Amino acid sequence: MNKKRLFIRSAVAMAVAASSTSALAAGFQLNGQSATGLGRAFAGDAVIADNASVMARNPAAMAMFDSPELSLGVVAIDTDVVVKDAKYGLAAAPESTYTSLADEQIGDTSYVPNLFYIHPINEKFSVGLGIYSNFGTKTEFGNDYAANEFGGLTDLKTVNFGLSGSYRINDQFSIGAGVDYITGSGKLKRSGLLWGDNLLDVDAEGEGFGWNAGVVYELNQDNRFGLSYRNSPDIKADGEMMFMPGFANIGGELIMRLPDIAEFSGFHQLNKQVAVHYSVQWIEWNTFDKLATTNGTELNEYNWQDGWHYSIGGTYTVNQDWTLRAGYMYDTSAQDKDKSISVPDSDRQWLSAGLTYNWSKSANIDLGVTYLMGEDIKVEETNGITSVNATTRANAWLYGIQYSYKF
Repeated sequence: MNKKRLFIRSAVAMAVAASSTSALAAGFQLNGQSATGLGRAFAGDAVIADNASVMARNPAAMAMFDSPELSLGVVAIDTDVVVKDAKYGLAAAPESTYTSLADEQIGDTSYVPNLFYIHPINEKFSVGLGIYSNFGTKTEFGNDYAANEFGGLTDLKTVNFGLSGSYRINDQFSIGAGVDYITGSGKLKRSGLLWGDNLLDVDAEGEGFGWNAGVVYELNQDNRFGLSYRNSPDIKADGEMMFMPGFANIGGELIMRLPDIAEFSGFHQLNKQVAVHYSVQWIEWNTFDKLATTNGTELNEYNWQDGWHYSIGGTYTVNQDWTLRAGYMYDTSAQDKDKSISVPDSDRQWLSAGLTYNWSKSANIDLGVTYLMGEDIKVEETNGITSVNATTRANAWLYGIQYSYKF
């Protein structure tokens, strides 16, 4: 009975973590704020300011707009996630007795819309509104997968509503700040041959407020730098948590702090046609050290580590109608010692390309595409009763389209 209680406790903790914290902070981060940024691997995105989506990366960059601008678009994320070479059995038994499982494709296609509007009040002040997402993922194992107490369904979504303002101090310095209201929802289901079809069925929602601030330094017309910081909120998640009968439900709300994010970007226009740009981003994943409720119940501990993004890109202006761009990003994993087959994560590389077509002086269309390459990661998971050992790999194609209009 103690082992069963330990398992249920672990399973509920893992499920709620995925459906509330992962829904809002997942094992990996979405980069889907704009098709323009996608086409250059988001290199320089905290300072380039070539459309209104820049407010998602640095509110100070809104000071570089001299007329109102609207940007709206969508990024499609087509994930190719495989769990392979899996072996499954009783935790107390030697691995030689485990059953080999067929390779399982658990990826899906998700769509991440975005909308931004920047409005200069005068030569000094600008305000902006953004609706976008920073975190989310979806993986789904087949209903007949033997180790579904570790797999199952993980479907996580977030929406960020941002309101920001900027102030131009002088020709070189601009500052900005904003508030964020974040909502998230997650669905997670777990089952298993030893546990039945309804081991775990979680549907949770949460919300919270955060803030962001930034600065831009313009050395001259062709060279500028941006620095921004995003403070993420404490999330209180609540919802239905259905698990094996005979055990008490967990009281209180689940508290989870999203990672803070800091970013430094540079942009250099080398001549009339060629520009280079780069970014370094830090994501404070180590704040996800434990999962606890408002009544003081600690459900689980985690050993995540801070993440880093390093990106570099280039832009080539062909003529007044066409602009081409490309970029590369190296993205480090948030997971360290503790791995999961339900939310595979690894260091990743991004290869990106994109273009802009200016069909008038006021309107343009951006297209971006990225191929994201993950690594093979060995995973060993146990709940004290059953165990699964496997290798995971997560690749993805990202496609973006965006429309921008200057009023």
